[in-house]
Amino acid sequence: MELRHIRYFKAVAEEKSFTRAAEKMAIAQPPLSRQIQDLEAELGTPLFIRSPHKVELTPEGELFLQYASQILDLVNRSEEDVRERKEGLQGTIYIASVEGCGPRLFAEWIASFQKEHPHVQYNMWNGNTDDVNNRVNKGLCEVAMITAPYNTEECHVLPVYEEPWVAVIPKGHPLYDADHEPVKPEELLPYNLLIPSRESRKGEIDKWFAHTGQTPTIRGRVAHMLNAYELSLHHVGIAIYPATISSLIRDRNVCARKIDHPDAHASYALIWNKNHTLSHVAEAFIRHIEEEVKAEN
Repeated sequence: MELRHIRYFKAVAEEKSFTRAAEKMAIAQPPLSRQIQDLEAELGTPLFIRSPHKVELTPEGELFLQYASQILDLVNRSEEDVRERKEGLQGTIYIASVEGCGPRLFAEWIASFQKEHPHVQYNMWNGNTDDVNNRVNKGLCEVAMITAPYNTEECHVLPVYEEPWVAVIPKGHPLYDADHEPVKPEELLPYNLLIPSRESRKGEIDKWFAHTGQTPTIRGRVAHMLNAYELSLHHVGIAIYPATISSLIRDRNVCARKIDHPDAHASYALIWNKNHTLSHVAEAFIRHIEEEVKAEN
């Protein structure tokens, strides 16, 4: 058995397709199939259930996948160790973040981390919390930032920041206030609101209005901060978003009024999957962030 057999096996197991696995590994499908057959012959058992439309692991294949993942992780880490001993920490950190304060915080952490590790590269992706969680679960990024609530069963969670929620109100609206004074939830009840698209946000925002016995009118759910800002600017509704949306305000055509409620704050945390092995560079980056957060507190 050689490493290439293990790599090919893992690719087929992940892609659930010999065709897609061959494309991923840059090899023709017939040679890939033969390599898997050779591996099965050596182990004395089928690893896959093959059908015309899909490929599934056998129970023995499921067991072998666990060991294959560990072996390849160990090989990758050993290569990193040898390379880093000679050349210093390097590699690419795959990062995902929600909008709001996420891009700013990551920029600050990367800038300070880069002073110590100038050869490290970064691949950054932004989206809403559900999309970011999905990327973390699929292993498409190693470290990410999301807003509460967090999945502590599958992810390590490091709280890093809090900011208030605000109402973005266009000029000419009855609630427009050039002084940006706080606004009470009950004042928002007569008007259309635009809120983030994450399902849990609706329940969170409804709690601000519980004492009134009424629920707010949700005109739209908006995944991205810039879209929410533009819709508010054009009088579609009042955008309810974390305070970082205020950074988009360039003139007095809109105002951002803090929501006057004790629970109206957005909590951010760094997360990384408990079931995925981090690269050395990602581990070092997380330690750096932990030190930065501790120093600020």
